[in-house]
Amino acid sequence: MRPTFAVINLSNLKKNYLNIRRKVKKSKVMAVVKANAYGHGLKEIVRKLNSLNKLKPEYYAVALSQEADELRKYDRRTPILVFEPFTSGELNLLFKNNLIPTVFTDAHLNMLRYAIRNHKEASKLIKPMKVHVKVDTGMNRLGVRYDEAFDFIKKLSGNKNFSIDGVYTHFATSDERDKSFANKQLKRFKQLLEKLKRNKISFGHAHAANSGAILDMPDSYLDIVRPGISLYGYYPSLETTESIHLYPVMSLYSVVNAVKYVYPDEGVSYGLLYRPKKKIKVAAVPIGYADGFNRALTNKARAIIKGKIYNQIGRVTMDRIMFEIGDDDIGIGDRVTLLGKYKNFKIDAWDLSKALGTIPYEITCGISSRVTRVYKN
Repeated sequence: MRPTFAVINLSNLKKNYLNIRRKVKKSKVMAVVKANAYGHGLKEIVRKLNSLNKLKPEYYAVALSQEADELRKYDRRTPILVFEPFTSGELNLLFKNNLIPTVFTDAHLNMLRYAIRNHKEASKLIKPMKVHVKVDTGMNRLGVRYDEAFDFIKKLSGNKNFSIDGVYTHFATSDERDKSFANKQLKRFKQLLEKLKRNKISFGHAHAANSGAILDMPDSYLDIVRPGISLYGYYPSLETTESIHLYPVMSLYSVVNAVKYVYPDEGVSYGLLYRPKKKIKVAAVPIGYADGFNRALTNKARAIIKGKIYNQIGRVTMDRIMFEIGDDDIGIGDRVTLLGKYKNFKIDAWDLSKALGTIPYEITCGISSRVTRVYKN
């Protein structure tokens, strides 16, 4: 096996998931496993969650119908919501796998209605087709506007081809300290739900709470919650509370595979961006931007080697990075911790995120398929 690998701690996944379930009490859980379970590996993540039997997620959610097609190989029964709008070329996947599409336009409904009658895969569909309606309460990305949603849902409820299994919205600022806009979105959504109830229009399950809202907005739990990054051990920002204890699921390791000296006025790596003022010893480590170790981490990253923190130096290259190791006794084969804990030291995705001006989502999702995942229960 290549010496650069990620360890996926499934026990930590279980802890995070059960802590979320305890927090949301009676609400159902829709586990978000898009983007290969945020880079952790769809197959093993879903199998671990499904091993919880009665406590397993009531729903899964993915971004793409292709992701759902992969998920169906490991779970034939749990309902799967697809967030992204579908195309005509994806209808076969929706029907074959009995997926729940997100709808919010007449164009999508017309495409589905026609396909239900004529598509060769439609015979495999459980009819009427379950759908979830996305309502835009202020994110202004996808969904039917909150002030137009009642008429859309009312009309849809009378269409015998479809069964409204859920209505949902997505918060733009639930991970910020100031929850005023998130609360405005929640108010708009709840007003819509109340109007639907008053008019005896069935809408199935209502859901709004993403990871930030699960942590800080208990009024948003409704029928279902949708944990994403929190499943994998990270808070969605540095402005939320830590009302649920979370444990990072992914660690990232490599080894030292070369050691050499660099002399004053010489440089290290492409562009010679690092020029030592004295003789230094440098350890080379076989990971680079093709593995998801971002090139913008040049001269910014750190690693733990033999119980000590070392700074990365020189340009991050496609396959390799370098660390200045002083005069320390470090040799070929020594373990390098790039994400994870060793004794009293820890590096997590927030450390890399701060260096890059991004968030842990991008760090874990970005670890490429070149990096073998090793699963630990």
